[in-house]
Amino acid sequence: MLVFGFSFVFAFLLQGCQQGSEKNKTIIVSENGNKKFYGTIGPDTVYAYTLRNNQGLKAIITNYGATLLELWTPDRKGNSGNVVLGYDSLSGYLQRGNPYFGAIVGRYANRINHASFSIGGKTYTLVANDHGNTLHGGLKGFDKVIWTVNQVNDSSLALSYSSPNGEEGFPGNLTVKVVYTVNASNGLEIDYTALTDQKTPVNLTNHAYFNLSAGKDSTILNEELTIHANLFTQVNDSLIPTGELAPVKNTPMDFLNAKKIGSRLDKIKGGYDHNYVLDKKDSSFAAAAIVYDPGSGRKMEVWTTQPGIQFYTGNFLNGRLTGHDGKKIEQHGAFCLETQHFPDSPNQPGFPNTILEPGQSFQERTMYQFSVIH
Repeated sequence: MLVFGFSFVFAFLLQGCQQGSEKNKTIIVSENGNKKFYGTIGPDTVYAYTLRNNQGLKAIITNYGATLLELWTPDRKGNSGNVVLGYDSLSGYLQRGNPYFGAIVGRYANRINHASFSIGGKTYTLVANDHGNTLHGGLKGFDKVIWTVNQVNDSSLALSYSSPNGEEGFPGNLTVKVVYTVNASNGLEIDYTALTDQKTPVNLTNHAYFNLSAGKDSTILNEELTIHANLFTQVNDSLIPTGELAPVKNTPMDFLNAKKIGSRLDKIKGGYDHNYVLDKKDSSFAAAAIVYDPGSGRKMEVWTTQPGIQFYTGNFLNGRLTGHDGKKIEQHGAFCLETQHFPDSPNQPGFPNTILEPGQSFQERTMYQFSVIH
């Protein structure tokens, strides 16, 4: 969603300029029960921040990659469990091959075909990191940088990052702000804002991997999924959209009514890794998907202002990664529901616009809301 706001633009860009001088400074937030030392990367200090409400929802987030490290919520018996994949220490997130566990990804989430696009007749060449394409912003996207913590309290954490002109090939100085909030209705809200001084594509999301059994089941194949989408973006063998919006009805892509994730997985070549076109017709905040785990009773609803949602079934997880508590992470050990604009939109004129211009504000919101069914 692109919003005009010139005074806000100036203030936010000024803040971004100020951030540059603070890049190598320790983050100035008073030590308290919400903040813990998490490690160092060169001269920079990395912290973990704990947010919580009074109903048992707890999120732990780090300023490295603005990453969601853990997300704890009760099951039907009142036992709390961590429902996202991650590692026990910072070193896990720094290792080569970390599949973006819990991170904010950008400048452009998902894929851009042939790592290039054009604006106003000028072609921009990006860093290719996925079989000749650009995935999640390139080799060093927003998931691999240290964000500035602007504000933190018991239930909310605001972080920002200033992406310089030319970073990974993208034009324009882009200032991004992400606010995580654990709300009173047992939801984890993520609010995104971005401003630029040149035309540039922007697509931001969180790449959390969910397993609502909290690891009691090694895969998510028995969890039940509903997606409020009659269409999806058809892709080629490189997972690049063809431009066609295909109907889900009477296909294995159909989750209009709740179905077990694994019920037709073998009919999808390589597994699910597809963008669904949400049925909502505008940028209103609306329900996008529901997941239910029969074993634990946990239910998660996804709400968003974004036009699409990427459903991914952990197809590239292969047992080589060791997650929390020393457990090996199996194929299909988690799912992702990444709210987003469509993949490769800068090269697809029929898709919703993702080019942010000076004087506009990129504003999107997503919520993962939890409850239990007894």
